[in-house]
Amino acid sequence: MAKDVDRMSYRELQELSLKIKKAMANVQERERALLRQKMEALAADAGFKLGEIVGGRGGKGRTVAAKYANPDNPTETWTGRGRKPKWLAAKLKSGDRIEKNLIK
Repeated sequence: MAKDVDRMSYRELQELSLKIKKAMANVQERERALLRQKMEALAADAGFKLGEIVGGRGGKGRTVAAKYANPDNPTETWTGRGRKPKWLAAKLKSGDRIEKNLIK
């Protein structure tokens, strides 16, 4: 039995709004999963995996090649992304230029 929203209290409207948001999220997730299944089936019928078609990351970030290496210890590398490693920060603080550590 549906209640007229114009006659509902503020608290009842808040509760209804919360229920609607939860229901919408559940429906969206269910429809997303169904669409993914359909897309995977289409890709499989063509002999592919879905990730090959849409370029999925497979749950992990992409591996990026190292751009800088420590000349004193070549096993210590840095991609140039994120926080500078301690060895590079120390070299820059001592006056070295970052270009000196580029991998050629």
